[in-house]
Amino acid sequence: MLIGCSFTFEEALVAAGVPVRHLEHGVTVPMYRTRVDCVPAGRFAGPLVVTMRPIPAGLVARAVEVTARYPDVHGAPVHVGDPDALGIADLDAPDWGDPVDVRPGEVPVFWACGVTPQAVALASSPPWMLTHAPGRMLVLDFPNERLRS
Repeated sequence: MLIGCSFTFEEALVAAGVPVRHLEHGVTVPMYRTRVDCVPAGRFAGPLVVTMRPIPAGLVARAVEVTARYPDVHGAPVHVGDPDALGIADLDAPDWGDPVDVRPGEVPVFWACGVTPQAVALASSPPWMLTHAPGRMLVLDFPNERLRS
């Protein structure tokens, strides 16, 4: 089984006129461990990890619409707005990736992240687990649009 990455829908966001700050700055998307627990699956349990992209308030609905078309690679956001609701105390201190600024008139928007399995593995301590490194995903030989539903 392979886990999709939210990087897949970024091309569609840009094409729809939604700015993607970490791409503008040439850094890795900020990723945060949340206080939200995943639904346990057998011995595996742990926290949800999210990525954050600041979106101009007037484009949040468009960002949701665009990313919802990619349900196999994280789809629509899991949360829009107050980071504290997810247990994120400081957007300038991501657990992985690089911080990006949230400018006046922008809203922090959060998507489920493929780093969640690492957080679950750390919490569950399996004897071994193969995952990806934060910000370093599987690369396939077909266009992102093929993943759109």
